[in-house]
Amino acid sequence: MSLPEREEALTIMHEVGCSMGVIEHCQRVTKIAMRIANSFVEKGFEVDLDLVEIGALMHDIGRSRTHSVEHGVIGGRITREMGLPEPLSRIIERHIGAGIPRDEAERIGLPKADYVPETLEEKIVTYADKLVEGDREVDIEFTVEKFAEELGRNHPSLDRLRALHTEIDELIVADS
Repeated sequence: MSLPEREEALTIMHEVGCSMGVIEHCQRVTKIAMRIANSFVEKGFEVDLDLVEIGALMHDIGRSRTHSVEHGVIGGRITREMGLPEPLSRIIERHIGAGIPRDEAERIGLPKADYVPETLEEKIVTYADKLVEGDREVDIEFTVEKFAEELGRNHPSLDRLRALHTEIDELIVADS
């Protein structure tokens, strides 16, 4: 099955039971993700803009079932059961936190897998999600502080979040 169109993706989000708050959050993330993705395209990077758009719109589909960290895994399962493309399911699975490596995932009760974003599209959606609190745009330091308060100042996700920020920032500002 191919990627759904924008309106179809929004319909799916409604149909699976996502709240308007979740959908509005996803729409805000999509705006930021597309801005970032287009910056990459302008720098000469190959980015699947349709995948970024639909991945950002649907990244929180698992919140139709839970608001725990497991929502990424559940969202990936939902989209796989619907027969949607695997790259979309991986964006949904890997957007949680700033990526969660296999050993940490196992410690927190997620299925044994690596949930660290790998592709440029996965990284863009993950990063854009970290720049939105509810439906408002925030800067990365806001999110770093939020993670520190929730998880502890020495939690490894802080380093992963900062590294993702640095990677995205350096790729966008680097000369092509």
